[in-house]
Amino acid sequence: MDQSIKKSGQKIARRLSRFSKKASRESSEHIKENIVDRFSHIKKIRLLILEWALLIVVIIMFSITQAFLYAESYAVTAFTKGGTYSEATLGRINSLNPLFASTNSEKALSRLMFGTLSTVDYSGHVGLGLASSIKTDETGLVWTVELRDNLKWSDGEPLTAEDVIYTVGVIQSPSVITSFSANLSGVKVSNNDGSLVFVLPTAYANFSSALDFPILPAHVLKDVAPNLLLENTFSTAPITSGAFSYNATQAIGNSGEKIVYLTPNTDYYKQTPLVDSFAIHAYTTIDEIKDAINQGVVTATAELLPTDADKVTASSVYEKQTSLNSGVFVFLNTSSPILSHKSIRKALQQGIDMRSLRAPLNEEAPLDYPLLSSQVDFDNFPALPEYDPDAAKDIIVSANLPNNQPLRLATIDYGYFPALAENLRFQLENLGFKVELSVWPAGQEFLMNIIRPRNYDILIYEIELGSDPDLFAYYHSSQVAENSLNLSNYNSTIASDAILAARSTMNQTIRNAKYETFLRLWVEDVPAIGIYQTSLSYFVNKNVRTFSEDLRLVTATDRFSDVSFWATEKTNKNRTP
Repeated sequence: MDQSIKKSGQKIARRLSRFSKKASRESSEHIKENIVDRFSHIKKIRLLILEWALLIVVIIMFSITQAFLYAESYAVTAFTKGGTYSEATLGRINSLNPLFASTNSEKALSRLMFGTLSTVDYSGHVGLGLASSIKTDETGLVWTVELRDNLKWSDGEPLTAEDVIYTVGVIQSPSVITSFSANLSGVKVSNNDGSLVFVLPTAYANFSSALDFPILPAHVLKDVAPNLLLENTFSTAPITSGAFSYNATQAIGNSGEKIVYLTPNTDYYKQTPLVDSFAIHAYTTIDEIKDAINQGVVTATAELLPTDADKVTASSVYEKQTSLNSGVFVFLNTSSPILSHKSIRKALQQGIDMRSLRAPLNEEAPLDYPLLSSQVDFDNFPALPEYDPDAAKDIIVSANLPNNQPLRLATIDYGYFPALAENLRFQLENLGFKVELSVWPAGQEFLMNIIRPRNYDILIYEIELGSDPDLFAYYHSSQVAENSLNLSNYNSTIASDAILAARSTMNQTIRNAKYETFLRLWVEDVPAIGIYQTSLSYFVNKNVRTFSEDLRLVTATDRFSDVSFWATEKTNKNRTP
């Protein structure tokens, strides 16, 4: 049986061998007949072969292009987390305590590092900040504020109603000089089971706008006397509640130039910022800022004017411009020996050529009144007197003013202000006055030596007009004091009554009528002369995302309202179908 199986296997092997040899022989003959022997015919069909080859190449290239274009249709470049955003700001950084912020550098840091109960929203109106709700009773005298849940300081400690109460006490302290004092004068605040209750001395329809003061941490500062706050270590390394936490400060040279580095505050009540770091680079001169933006040292700056656009030569930088609810005025000190005479103020109103004064302002909008047309619901603003220098000179001569008593004209060394002051001095001298002009660096020194003691007869200065009209701080008689913002020392019982009536009523018709009354008095008494409404020129690198075009700014620092979404880094992402 084994022998039979063996013979069968040998027969199968011989058959396979014969089949294999035959297949090999036939394949060789086929290849020779159909391929090798046909090489001689290639020359005859070479054009056809070339056409087919080109067609194949075209098909391949078309497929690659189609794949690329298709990828573009669903892939998009998007900003992502990471990177450093740096801003060039003007003015020394003397303190990081937000209550004492006076220079633009300090104000920017205050907004980035500290939260406020209310804040300006996208529409330019008062919205909610650290507060989850702000309500008033029917009298407008009692306001109740609820804080958001789980608010924290950057050191992890909870932010509570006690922090707000402590901050109000500091602001109201007579030993503290801050711009927030006027709106909180006479206001009492208490903690009612976690709710903050503000009781006002008089009704105030827009009190929610006065709640935009930065909150200080009571658990860090409660044992520090208010007059010693500037000297406390908090002023150099603060605990924060805003979008960013303090990281470090770098001093550059001896000129006062500094860089303050901030990191995202992961406990911020809004979204944690996308950038890994935010740097405020404080310069002492505008020329330094121009060099920094041109050389790419900083990402952006809000310190340059529209007239500086031709000096920004970097192709990677463009200008975003938007108006602000601020105005520059010539404030006339009504308590000074010369300008206490209403007739002299009227002469200045009539004798100053506003067209000449405004000539260098380019695109800045003229501003004749202390209210913006967007803030009030009427068009019948009182008429201003026509320019008549001869009539003004006659009034001045008839007043028999002392010949040896000059007018003290003061302003700060920023933007258009020095040029405006020089023009005004020239015009005042043509009207017959002697003028002493002083131009100061912006900062505490100017506030302490000029603003606080009212050490001027005439002041060229900018004030914030707010999201909603409120003239109390600037023109009410009760604000005639060293620490106030009544820069004209304007004291009029009728005007003060109109201001209080307008701010205390919820009736828009009555409010408009009171504003009209005040404006007529303002034009007649001349505590100030309007020059122009300011705007923000923001020069920024084209490759970053900064504040939204839809954001309506009231003050320059409102650009930081959506800072959580600013970004410098990009990535490719697939678009969701």
